[in-house]
Amino acid sequence: MRPNPILTLSLAALALMPTLAAAADPLGPPLNAEQFDQRTVGRTITYSVFGQPYGSEQYKPGHKVIWAFTESECKEGDWYQDGQYICFDYGEYAPLQCWTFYDTAQGLLAQFKGDPSQEPLVSLSESQDPLVCQGPDVGV
Repeated sequence: MRPNPILTLSLAALALMPTLAAAADPLGPPLNAEQFDQRTVGRTITYSVFGQPYGSEQYKPGHKVIWAFTESECKEGDWYQDGQYICFDYGEYAPLQCWTFYDTAQGLLAQFKGDPSQEPLVSLSESQDPLVCQGPDVGV
């Protein structure tokens, strides 16, 4: 029996697809929990969408965070790894938020789990200063 050349080529192409997809991803592999923790702990990072400030997050030891949308109250939470995602749990304040994080030459880039076509968050600035929180009890 002669091998079918079309079938042989198709099987070879299928075998190469994961390799080609990985090579085509200019962002490289997403950060895992250890890499994310090393990259963020002790920092406050302000993120942007389309170049406009979106919100800031302070990363604390023990996978603890404080998040605030721009000009909004702070929410305390925790983060953990779930597969390729870093997920943030702010308790009753917000639904679970899972993101794929990449460390790029421009800074951290975060792609939301629910919609990969959504514009990613990009780090706008980083600081070792704590997050300044707005809220009803500030200054009381």
